Formats: sequence, C-alpha cells, structure tokens
Amino acid sequence: MVPCMDFLNWLEPDMSFKVLTCLDDPSDLVRVGSVSRSWRHFVIEHGLCKKLCLRMFPQLFRVAGVVELNSPDAEEFAEVGSSNSKELETLEREHRVYAFLARGFISFDVRSSISNAISASSTDNHPEESIHNTLQPRDLVGRRASYWSSKGQSDPAVPEFLIYKLVSDLVVINEISIHPFQGKSFFQAGFPIYSTNAVRFRMGHVKSPVVVEVDSKGESCHENKFVWTYTSEVFRMTQENRLQTFKLPEPVLCIGGILQIELLGRVQRQEMDGLFYICVCHVEVKGKPLSPAFGVEIHEPSGEFVLKNDVQAKLHNQPLENESVVISTVNLENMRDDMLPVVNLNVEGIAEEYEWEEEEGSDEEYFL
Repeated sequence: MVPCMDFLNWLEPDMSFKVLTCLDDPSDLVRVGSVSRSWRHFVIEHGLCKKLCLRMFPQLFRVAGVVELNSPDAEEFAEVGSSNSKELETLEREHRVYAFLARGFISFDVRSSISNAISASSTDNHPEESIHNTLQPRDLVGRRASYWSSKGQSDPAVPEFLIYKLVSDLVVINEISIHPFQGKSFFQAGFPIYSTNAVRFRMGHVKSPVVVEVDSKGESCHENKFVWTYTSEVFRMTQENRLQTFKLPEPVLCIGGILQIELLGRVQRQEMDGLFYICVCHVEVKGKPLSPAFGVEIHEPSGEFVLKNDVQAKLHNQPLENESVVISTVNLENMRDDMLPVVNLNVEGIAEEYEWEEEEGSDEEYFL
C-alpha cells in the first residue's frame, strides 16, 4: 500500500458524487466510507446509502424520518436544519440505517411471506369454502376439497378480491402464485376449472387507527379500511389446473404488510345454477421479510412513515457463516417477542461504522 491520488480532492464535488452514485452494491458504499474520515464524511453528507435505497425501491420516498430503537443514544426523529450538529447527527443516523437496509434488500432469502388471510369480497359457503383454505398448499385436506369460492354471478365481468396479511410491515415481494380450483365432484361434468381471466395485485397498509381483524365469516369487505400504495399491471391467467406464477417486473417493497389480489373476469359457469364462479385452491407469495430488524410507523393522512431500525436486532443477531434466514410466519404482533435472528446478512463493513473513531492527526488516504 502506497499513498496515491485522492480523486475526491481533485474532482469537483458534483463529479465525485456522479462517480460514487454508480456504485450499486451497498457493501461497496460502506467500504468507501471506511477509507478515511474525508471519504466517510462525503458518503454521509451526500446521503449515498439513502439514495441507493431510493433507486432500488422508490416506495421509500414516503419516508419522513428514521429512528434507531434500543440504541444508547436513540431519540425520536427531528427535522434536519435545527442546528449543524443536529443535521450531522441525523445524516449519520440515516447513513447507518439505510446502509443496513440496502444490504438487507439483496441478502435476505426469498421465502413464503403470507401470515394470514384477512377477507374475501364474497364467499359462497362458509367455512367450507373460506379464504383460509387458500393458505393450504394442497387441494385436498383429509377427504374434503380445500378451496375458496366466490358467490355466483350472472354477469361474468363481476370481479372478486382476496386480502392477505404478510409476515412483516416491510416485505420485498418478488412474485405471487395462484392455483385455480378444478371441480371433481359427480355433479360437475368435465372437471371444470374455475379460473379467472386476469389478476392484478395491490399492496399497502391499514388506515390508521383502524384495526383490521381476520374475518370470522368470510363475507365482510375490508377494502375501504386500506390505503393502496402500489398497483401492478394486469396479468393474464390461464384456465389450467396448476400453480400459476406471476413475477413482478421489478421487486416491490410492500410498506404496511397488506396484499390484495384482484380476480378480474369469470370463465366457468356452474351447470347446477347457471351462475359464474371463481374458485382458488392456493395462494403463495414469495418475498424477503425485513422484520424484526425494521418496522414502520405510518402517519395519516399524509401517508408518510417513519422507518424504525432495531439496533439490537442488527448488532446482536449476527449470523454464522452460511447460516440461513429463519423468519416465523406467526402474526406480526408476536414477531417482536420472538426476536428470531436476522441472519445470512454480511454486515461486516456496516459493523465498522458503529466502531469508527476519528483519530487525532493527519487525514491520510491510502489506496490499493
């Protein structure tokens, strides 16, 4: 290692910023901030980790501030600009939180991310044909068919929707799969498949301070209790007896942990009553839950939210090498108590940020 030219001292700040924003791996940004005090100051001052997160997931533009929980110097978010020291403190806190968040986006394992079924727009026979049956991966449980069925409609254009609770308030969703039900009983000749013409997905959160409970009858419509912050394109669905997977064009950060599946158009008429039905055996969501390290507090009516980072979850749940992520599928209310380890996350460089101590003397930069 020999002293070399530091381009941050030779280039204009705008050009240096342009160069560093080309980095798309959060580990690289953390390493840049570990080169020297001046480089670290540049990364923090320009919010490079935050900007990387915003590029990866535009949904984060609604963040009003960040809070570090269980930190020795944790305090509630204060607006930038109250003083130079307060501004620097805020920038440093944002740097730590967003650096860890960005790394989590690319490091967590993709896994099943549904916690529970909330409600359906209609249910033909409850509880035999409840939305809760769609959580079962099999179309037969015991000796009974396991599926959800809508009420019959004479108009095939009448839509339906299913609403689910995800395992975390922050989940990066990659794909959603739906298995339509195929009738196999003696009064359904030809084994008809009760598919839908198309599907569309919405993600969002509960309207504060509304508390949404799991529907006990399966017929209540909770749609007006939610705010939808993302709506997907329309995906065509085929009339086939298989799990059909719909991959989103880009991974989406669901803020609030609520997913709605819109079922658009009916295909199959039931011979017994001449009405059109939609029936679903199984729904599966693949994503990356970011709990318990991260949570959100949503502010109404603005829709902005505070991003909360549990420092203890980050520092004390460090992984062993090659250890897998273990995320519980219990209700969100129990996840904080469980404190399951957030693992498979390489935060070696980020940990250095917490231990960084500026030394007295010259600010020498060394480059390989």
